[in-house]
Amino acid sequence: MQRWKVNLFILMSGNFLVMAGMTMIIPFLSLYLKQDLGLTNDHEIGIWAGFIFAANFVTSFLFQPLWGKLSDRYGRKMMLLRSGFGMAIVMVLMGFATAPWHLLVLRMLNGVISGFFPAAVSLVSATTPKDRMGFAMGTLQSGGTAGVILGPFIGGLLADNFGFRPIFYITGTLLFLASVISWLLVKENFDRTAAALQKQASIFKGFRDLMIIPQLPVLLTVTFLIQFAMLSPMPLIPLYVQELHGTTANLAFYAGFVGSVTGISNMICAPLLGKLADRIGSSRILIVSLAGAALMLIPQAFVGSVGQLLICRFLLGCFMGGMIPTVNSLIRRYTPDGMESRSYSFNGSALSLGNVAGPIMGGALSGLIGIEGLFILSGILLFATCAWAARALWTRQNDYSLREPSD
Repeated sequence: MQRWKVNLFILMSGNFLVMAGMTMIIPFLSLYLKQDLGLTNDHEIGIWAGFIFAANFVTSFLFQPLWGKLSDRYGRKMMLLRSGFGMAIVMVLMGFATAPWHLLVLRMLNGVISGFFPAAVSLVSATTPKDRMGFAMGTLQSGGTAGVILGPFIGGLLADNFGFRPIFYITGTLLFLASVISWLLVKENFDRTAAALQKQASIFKGFRDLMIIPQLPVLLTVTFLIQFAMLSPMPLIPLYVQELHGTTANLAFYAGFVGSVTGISNMICAPLLGKLADRIGSSRILIVSLAGAALMLIPQAFVGSVGQLLICRFLLGCFMGGMIPTVNSLIRRYTPDGMESRSYSFNGSALSLGNVAGPIMGGALSGLIGIEGLFILSGILLFATCAWAARALWTRQNDYSLREPSD
């Protein structure tokens, strides 16, 4: 097997384990706070759960650029292993928490040392042939999406059978094994001597240097807007399912199915759309995916049954599979050699910011416009993003991805 394919397969598997580990605690976080960490008031539990969940994304947003700079200096594989082994240790420590603030601090620390996915994207982009970049990015994305889908399911099963604390130990062990496998099997041709001789700009100067490239600010903003629009309705979907279902019978099953069906179609379509992007251009796929996702969001405000919502959510996931991977492919296209990791780290910060801002703004607006209004607003936002991205990417004289048969 070609080296780039070995790297891709190993990192896709590692990405699955990392994302599964990060999402395993979601189904039982509030129960863990109540049964193991001593909280009794439901309102207090909700506040702590919200802060603990968001803490990881906040610190990740702040520290991703630092790791991107160090990655360009010392190599992507080193940053990959730093993140993997670091998160394995922190995850195990979460199992020893005895107070809510312990868990909050550890989640913040986890965000500080996170960066497995940006490092994996950067390493794959550096070792993959350019004519296979879309396929590679889609495949890597599918591994993470599978982890997001199965993580809560696996976490719930383990919690029922072993209790809450052992899940952290099991997850930490899996992250440790994924890091060991990456250490032994992933290969990177990185010349540290040459990198050391290059003048290293500060984080802020590196950001300014990258932002003068016309396409990169567009792509980073698109990443933020995608996450913002997609996640703003998410906290209210279980209540929406309850309203559509009309009864409490099998409510948890339907709510979980609606939440996971988007990820399933995303996982299936991401590699396929990535392969298509290699043939017809990543910009085309990105623009069509943005428009398609917008079209699938708006009808969700008018569905009359859970079945109709499931169909819309499944089709939404199909288009989602063509967004973040194509953004990553285009970032590699426009980033100067030697600054790839820094670009992906800034994109990771944009993604983390969208992960935090989307649910917060969605919750704040829900009282005014309801979840139906959030679906419509998110669809309009993605339509506007699509128009802006099309104009920005299509009209740049040096963007020939829309005029060439491949990237």
